[in-house]
Amino acid sequence: MERKKARVRKMIAVLKNLFPSARTVLRYRTPWELLVAVVLSAQCTDRRVNEVTKTLFKNYKSVRAFARVSQKELERAIYSTGFYKMKAKHLREAAKIICNRFNGKVPRTMDELLTLPGVARKTANIILGVAFGTIEGVAVDTHVRRFALKFDLTDHTDPKRIERDLMELVPRKEWLDFNHRLVEYGRRCCPARRHDCKNHPLTKVYPRATRIWPKAK
Repeated sequence: MERKKARVRKMIAVLKNLFPSARTVLRYRTPWELLVAVVLSAQCTDRRVNEVTKTLFKNYKSVRAFARVSQKELERAIYSTGFYKMKAKHLREAAKIICNRFNGKVPRTMDELLTLPGVARKTANIILGVAFGTIEGVAVDTHVRRFALKFDLTDHTDPKRIERDLMELVPRKEWLDFNHRLVEYGRRCCPARRHDCKNHPLTKVYPRATRIWPKAK
């Protein structure tokens, strides 16, 4: 455990140097728009999501507008983000719950957010941290999951168990930025495709990472 904590401290120092002001690149103006953008980002690039929401948020300007829109109409609007049927279903249902149960306001607690369709801990952590400044955990997206395994910070593949491990290793004040910076690192330095990463900044912190990712076929 202590070796892993020391490794994490070194990783954080490298990441801060590389990305001192890392933050979400998803474009939003309200907590609801952030929720929509994060839901749409599942299995989709942030660039594509921003292209879609540029028009989406002009046509549907409130939670209530999403609650009223038909399933088919919303499917057409978000089609290019992939998994559009389920995403549309979740967003419409979440909007109705927020209108009926939370007076049209995105809830501000983990337990309440997790009652919304399409919202798991990753999404809830991002909404709480980015929109409300409340840090409840580490958002484990595909980047964080990949690097947690790559740098031997967890023995698990389930996001909840990975988050639990990271919460023990990463200082609480770094939980939100740890996600943002690993996302940037994945995009700019170490993409999720087969490549040689022995000279990457974080690999120098933990050289064994070259043997953990990519996995041999």
